[in-house]
Amino acid sequence: MVVFNRKIYSKLLEWKNTANGTKALLIEGARRIGKSTIVEEFARNEYKSYILIDFNIAGRTVLSAFHDYMNDLDTFFMILSSEYGVKLKKRESLIIFDEIQKFPKAREAVKYLVADGRYDYIETGSLISIKENVSGITIPSEERRVKMYPMDFEEFIWAMGEIQMAEYIRNCFKSSKPLEQGLHSKCMLLFRQYMIVGGMPKSVSAFLENDRDFTKSDMEKRDILELYRSDIMKINSPYRSSVLAIFDQIPAFLSKSERRVMMNRIEKGATFPKYHDTFFWLSDSMMVNECFNSSDPNVGLSLNEDRTYVKCYMGDTGLLISHTFDENEISDNELYREILFGKLSVNEGMFYENVIAQMLVAAGHKLYFYTHYDREQHRNDIEIDFILSNNSKLKYRIYPIEVKSKEKYTVKSLDKFNVKFRGRIGCNYVIHPKNLKVEGNTVYIPSYMAFCL
Repeated sequence: MVVFNRKIYSKLLEWKNTANGTKALLIEGARRIGKSTIVEEFARNEYKSYILIDFNIAGRTVLSAFHDYMNDLDTFFMILSSEYGVKLKKRESLIIFDEIQKFPKAREAVKYLVADGRYDYIETGSLISIKENVSGITIPSEERRVKMYPMDFEEFIWAMGEIQMAEYIRNCFKSSKPLEQGLHSKCMLLFRQYMIVGGMPKSVSAFLENDRDFTKSDMEKRDILELYRSDIMKINSPYRSSVLAIFDQIPAFLSKSERRVMMNRIEKGATFPKYHDTFFWLSDSMMVNECFNSSDPNVGLSLNEDRTYVKCYMGDTGLLISHTFDENEISDNELYREILFGKLSVNEGMFYENVIAQMLVAAGHKLYFYTHYDREQHRNDIEIDFILSNNSKLKYRIYPIEVKSKEKYTVKSLDKFNVKFRGRIGCNYVIHPKNLKVEGNTVYIPSYMAFCL
């Protein structure tokens, strides 16, 4: 498989150059996002030698070494070197613990290995915080954590060979200038391809290596979805069935205008606190991106986090499309044509909102939305898709975002939100299919520009 250019590589370099062996690096992310691939590429490029221990397949000799030789690290390293046929070199070798959640004892050993100081250590894993994967071990403080996500839109167009285009988009965003119209149209076409293919490396590889065949990409995505369902079925806890129920119903929840998880569709009278472990598992797996209501967006969105309302976006929009439609529905490529040319009559809004959520999370934002219920009209009169903040303690500002999938739309909710919270707003963003423009305190940006926020 092709090794794609990933932004996390620069974070790996920063860790290597600043930690100087005093911290291991833990990379957490969903299954199949390319963690192992990029870490092994990093090891090949930046170290004289490396060992990758995949705990899915590690043999008894290696596993026993973690139990028996933490007090005799000379023997421990000799066993690893012999088992993997690699000569380790002091301060010039990297040891990778792949799928660390499968063998928590190795994670606990990081404390002693880092203190020893001979080599560098990177751990990769998913579901690293759920109870069964930390039970009975001491989490090492000698561990720096970083999250990894599916390829964002910028990484996707790098893979498509559009390096200069990515830079052009960033420059236009910084200068608040629209793209040349022909290039804008090209970028929207690239963006819609990204929505369909998504950011899972195997899906992107299948797309590119088969003359941009969406069907080949879809096959890879369905394999990943089956892997995710298999992971859910392995949950050894009573909440397994509710995790599966929510995962299977994500397209149904997102297809509603408010996009929220309806707890009564899972169980009559259900409340969020009752399903705390369910949502924790889904969040920790990073299969989904959770978005919570901020009931009073002021001085820190998290301070007014209302968990009775939650949106559950798929972590990858390409996966969402394959999760939403049956194979037979997309076998003739008509669906792809409708998405590519903005002609999808149903569900288009949910895919646009999901992909913007995906891009915001990849850019480091925690997701919040805002809703206001009008008691006199007995309905929600304000719905803001996302709210960002500048996280400043002295000059706190919020940035409401409305996502529009069609070229014709209104911004009534945004107008009402501005009246209600005028003193707190830095500026408004409307993300739409059209080119960039600025009107007063509102910046209208094309969908593909969301990674710049």
